[in-house]
Amino acid sequence: MEPGPATSASARAERVGAAQLARTRAFGKIILFGEHFVVYKVPAVVGAVAAYTDCDVELSAAPGLTVVDERPAVPGYKAEKAAEAAEAVGIVLRHVGVDPAKEGVRICFGGTLTAVSGIGASAAQVVSLARALGLAKQLRLTDDEVNTAGFEGEKGYHGTPSGIDNTAATFGGLLRFQRTDGAPIMVRKALRAPLRIVYASTGITASTSAVVGDVKRKKDADPAWFDALLAAYVALAARGEAAIESGDMAALGAALNENHELCQQLTVSCAELDALVLAARAAGALGAKMSGTGRGGLMLALTPTPELQAAVAEALRKIAPQVWVTEFA
Repeated sequence: MEPGPATSASARAERVGAAQLARTRAFGKIILFGEHFVVYKVPAVVGAVAAYTDCDVELSAAPGLTVVDERPAVPGYKAEKAAEAAEAVGIVLRHVGVDPAKEGVRICFGGTLTAVSGIGASAAQVVSLARALGLAKQLRLTDDEVNTAGFEGEKGYHGTPSGIDNTAATFGGLLRFQRTDGAPIMVRKALRAPLRIVYASTGITASTSAVVGDVKRKKDADPAWFDALLAAYVALAARGEAAIESGDMAALGAALNENHELCQQLTVSCAELDALVLAARAAGALGAKMSGTGRGGLMLALTPTPELQAAVAEALRKIAPQVWVTEFA
């Protein structure tokens, strides 16, 4: 991706228009249940966080492509993901029918979502790009069409994405997601009370395609081992989803803890993630687990009350490079 002149967020909003920029928003996500297992067509539960990526696109007559990336990010993330990001942007451009060899395209990414492994930053980027291209080309894309473009773009980052990240980025909310041989199944979850979460970063950037590939190799080498973990996951995910629906926070926390143990057995957790999980539990979180790719990236903690959310966030800030809070309602 070629560097471009820096522009402040306020300048972008003034030039593009805050209302139009808001129409390109795509949200980050945290996975409550289903890391890696979701690839194998079993249900997962994902929530879109409040933070978002936005994008503006300028088209001109002179051919060429300029990409300006003003997203906040953990150190090293953008450099490590540069080649994947360039591929993803190219895929979305082709999918939407924009050819920089025939017209000028200037893309600027911004927003409040910190790019970090596990938060779905790549999906938020390509979904926001699809929305911005739709506006620039006056294509009137539906959310389903935006989601499809985002899924295609995710291939630049992940090779064979599950579709869960771009779906959360596109539609927001708390979702039950299941990959199928055809269109994925998506069900929006209703909550009896707000679901408060603290999430924190290890500061380590991981390659989703590399970790997913390693899990597949382990699965192929020992199918019985993987099938046992998959069966255990399906049972706990059903309990976790039932706990969400009934508002049973203790049962939900227990299911989150069990999901983390399965991720450890998959070898996708790491010492840094485990330390943050244990610190959150020690501070009073009802449950805590890694979230996303693993081997770095993020963890999350269930903190049902504002007071507990504040206490767990404070405990994690002592040992984590970045800590955030969010709420599903």
